[in-house]
Amino acid sequence: MARSIVGAIDWLTILIYFLLIIFGWINIYSASYGGDGGFVFNMDEPHTKQLLWIALSIILIVIILALEAKFYERFSSVIYVASLLSLLGLFVFGKTISGATSWYNLGFMGLQPSEFAKAATALAVAKFISDLQTNIKILNHQLKAFLIIALPALIIIPQPDPGSALVYVAFFFPLYREGLSVNYLIFGASAIVLFVTTLLIGPYWVVGVLFLSIITLLIINRNKKPNYSAYLITLLAIITFSFSVNYIFNNVFEQRHRDRFNIVLGKEVDSQGIGYNTNQSEIAIGSGGWLGKGWTQGTQTKGNFVPEQHTDYIFSTVGEEWGFLGSTLLIILFTTLFLRILHMAERSKSQFSRVYGYSVAGILFIHFVVNIGMVTGLLPTVGIPLPFFSYGGSGLWGFTILLFIFVKLDANRVNEW
Repeated sequence: MARSIVGAIDWLTILIYFLLIIFGWINIYSASYGGDGGFVFNMDEPHTKQLLWIALSIILIVIILALEAKFYERFSSVIYVASLLSLLGLFVFGKTISGATSWYNLGFMGLQPSEFAKAATALAVAKFISDLQTNIKILNHQLKAFLIIALPALIIIPQPDPGSALVYVAFFFPLYREGLSVNYLIFGASAIVLFVTTLLIGPYWVVGVLFLSIITLLIINRNKKPNYSAYLITLLAIITFSFSVNYIFNNVFEQRHRDRFNIVLGKEVDSQGIGYNTNQSEIAIGSGGWLGKGWTQGTQTKGNFVPEQHTDYIFSTVGEEWGFLGSTLLIILFTTLFLRILHMAERSKSQFSRVYGYSVAGILFIHFVVNIGMVTGLLPTVGIPLPFFSYGGSGLWGFTILLFIFVKLDANRVNEW
């Protein structure tokens, strides 16, 4: 039976994984390499530490694949509760780095439990939907699923780490696959559009446009009996939300978040202050041209003009040194990985495995889109790493655990009937 599972392992997914971490390490080396001809294996350098974490990740992969697939389903609730406790423990034992108390100081390294909570939450959601025969179309079941997803996010937000909390919107993908109404997505997207529009033009203009839209709809449908109660409820909800936007923006968001939103929306220009990282990142990517300047040859990278370039802004190194071609190849790699995971999820005979697979694809996709968006200036900076690519042990291990649990579940399909 063990031989059949090994044969059933999706080696294409594993190949893409190693291509990403190797290409990531090459760019971490370039971003942290001082150009002085220093020895690669210097434990004070990020690229050497990352190499060690990659080696330990391989050991982690072997352990994950060696465990029985049923282990992850059987102990999913325990793993989820343990992850919540690890997040709560930060408020007592956590170490503050860059204004966020998101780390445990282990002496030789820092550990960020929010990176591991994603896999734990994915397991809990898969367990709830599959093992309990949940019908996600029932409101009561929806509320329970939302609670499972919201608990870790609500603990992460006050650390404060809104970027890590944002990732939990990815769980819409597995819920939608299992029958959640698309109306939730429409509602969420509409709220985001309304929020941004209100920031841009103000609530009075939004309400004015809304009134004109309703009047236009009534005129168009004048031969039909209109549902006045639906129009009224919609009108009151939008007016209330619009006039609450400024309060939320000014009293809930921190100043650094407000500044980043204003810069992306074009309401402020601050290329030397809060917008410095993004501005330098855009310069680095734009200067790469079609083929790039060559590995370790990026002038922005070598001049340390882009802060955090080996972590959240690692894509700017790709753009500068590998150009449009290298950036496109990286995007193709990630896209292939997403599509492969979805294919694996759909061929699964187990609902637990399918739900978990869609959760994996959703989490990786949100990380990818938000990271690329913030590095290119399309989205505000929220501190989300590029999976398997950005520097960091917790991030690499968290994503490795997330992905390879699914690889194991997928390989176990030969034993499912």
